Amino acid sequence: MVLTLFLRHITKDKLYNMKRTILTLFSVIAITASAVADDVEGQYQLKSGNLTMTVDASKGGKILSLKYNDSEVISQLRWPESFGSTFWTSPQKEWNWPPVPEFDKRPYTVEQTTDSTLVIKSQQSERLKYSVGKNIRACQADGSFTITYTIYNESGETRKVAPWEITRVPNADGLIFFDAPLEGITPAGLMNFTAAQKAVWYQTDEASDNRKINADGKGWLAYYNNGLLLVKAFQDLKPEEPAPGEAEIQVYMNRGKSFIELESQGAYTTLEPGARLEWTVRWYLLPVKDQQDIQKECRNLVTALLGK
Repeated sequence: MVLTLFLRHITKDKLYNMKRTILTLFSVIAITASAVADDVEGQYQLKSGNLTMTVDASKGGKILSLKYNDSEVISQLRWPESFGSTFWTSPQKEWNWPPVPEFDKRPYTVEQTTDSTLVIKSQQSERLKYSVGKNIRACQADGSFTITYTIYNESGETRKVAPWEITRVPNADGLIFFDAPLEGITPAGLMNFTAAQKAVWYQTDEASDNRKINADGKGWLAYYNNGLLLVKAFQDLKPEEPAPGEAEIQVYMNRGKSFIELESQGAYTTLEPGARLEWTVRWYLLPVKDQQDIQKECRNLVTALLGK
């Protein structure tokens, strides 16, 4: 499949036409969507045209891989907490470290597989008395992968909790960007963000220490590397809605040039005994063909996809 994007001199009409072209293309792609068991026990693949997502239900329900043809966007390192995309409950101060094993490493039960859907559920956390569900779908309408996370309160008491998705990608001369005020990124000066194209941008670099920033975004987070653009869209939170000490958008840089965590969180929600919350994240993965002005290309593509 060839997707050529000419975004350097975009008018509103051109942007509208580009959006129609993208959605039409994705509609054609998604007709071939399927969820099938992989050759590796416990792993399942969701396929949508040129895109393949691999999920390991047997080990924490992690998204192990997301590829465009043979090009991978997810970190493939193999030491603990360095690869794949996972899900935790927030705030972290409730469990500290390491991640809750029932959510992050232990087997999930496969509840449903269809031509385009995989539904899995974790064991109950012995410590937190939550369980986690993941409904992963290849969407025909726009070519996205839609992941709906569910937190079940099985504690017998009223609790407050927020959802938290953590996606690890390679630190390989990429770009991270989102819509937020530059002065609102904290701690200030920890990562060299700059403002342009109605977004803030970080050219990934290398340092001897681990680093992490927080930001109040606008419901999306994007990462560009090696000709591919990963866009994640989620609920836009008000400043007071994240869990205490947390944020709608977080970026973690592991020391050296190893991996990055793209993190997004939902609202801090009160759950009565037996209640649950649901939170949805849409993933898009696209090739970017024109390399002359990467920031402009990527920003206009996000606008075409999300209208933001």
